[in-house]
Amino acid sequence: MKITYKIFVCIFISSLLVSCGGNKPTKPVVLNLDSLVKVYPDSVNLLVQQGNKFLDAYIYDEALKIGAKAFRLDTSDVDARFLYANAMNNINTRTVVDVANAQKHFLQVLRIQPDNKKAYIALASTYTQQGDFEKSFKYINEVLKKDKRYRDAYIMKGTNYLTLGNRELAVSSYETAVQQDPKFFEGYLQLAWIYTEDLKYQLALEYFRTAADLKPKSVDALYGIGYSLQMLEKYDESLLAYRNLIEADNEYYLALFNQAYIKQYHQNQVDSAIYYYQSAIDLQPQFVKGWHQLGMCFKAKGNKTQALESFAKALKYNPEFEESRIEANKLR
Repeated sequence: MKITYKIFVCIFISSLLVSCGGNKPTKPVVLNLDSLVKVYPDSVNLLVQQGNKFLDAYIYDEALKIGAKAFRLDTSDVDARFLYANAMNNINTRTVVDVANAQKHFLQVLRIQPDNKKAYIALASTYTQQGDFEKSFKYINEVLKKDKRYRDAYIMKGTNYLTLGNRELAVSSYETAVQQDPKFFEGYLQLAWIYTEDLKYQLALEYFRTAADLKPKSVDALYGIGYSLQMLEKYDESLLAYRNLIEADNEYYLALFNQAYIKQYHQNQVDSAIYYYQSAIDLQPQFVKGWHQLGMCFKAKGNKTQALESFAKALKYNPEFEESRIEANKLR
């Protein structure tokens, strides 16, 4: 059965406010969405809302389960169909069949809702995955005819251009996307990583910082700030940025590794480097580069035994890691 969430909440709260037997009204209790779904497990409306929450949080497997249930309950519900197709099109384990099926659903949604901009972009993404960029751009441009400021159209354009290897147009598209939506965190992050790959670290730093302003606890943004500063040779600032990252996520072993690397090669603090490498390895025992660099520190200190033990660990976890093999042979 369908139930409108807002109407239900109002009715539910009102019923709790009614006194029984002349008693004073009890304190109202408000059920959250998940609780409501438990009370009304066959409410397509509520299931769609719950599924979209998972979709927005990039938890696609859960969104797919909920979307599939909602669509089974009412195959005529356009929102249920769209949720189901969207989740199917985004799961990490999707197959070519999943993409083709999602495409059919998106086309059906557009037959019913010809002005649904989200459906156009979702449909375009299926053609991108199939390598049909001509059709993908066709549907993107259909959206832009309707709304030239539609952010997601520019995101999809950027994705297409990046896939096609046209980084200049990809950057331009993502830039336009963040201009349409200045709070578009993912857009700033995407631009930052593109500039990082292009070795344009000052530009990358600016975008990572903007992303961090929007989401101060984002480990991706915080790591990007630390890494950009490191590549710009601003080592003290980089170390501070990595410490901020560790405060946000004390298991982010790469932040520890990078601090160690700075201490080892740029600040001549080998003992501190050993501490940070060891801390990184404690979190990630099979971290080959961590073991190798730890070995290099012990070698620098003249500790042959511990250096060989560290190189052996690196080769244990990756027998093809030639750097450790070469360094170990030098010590034998």
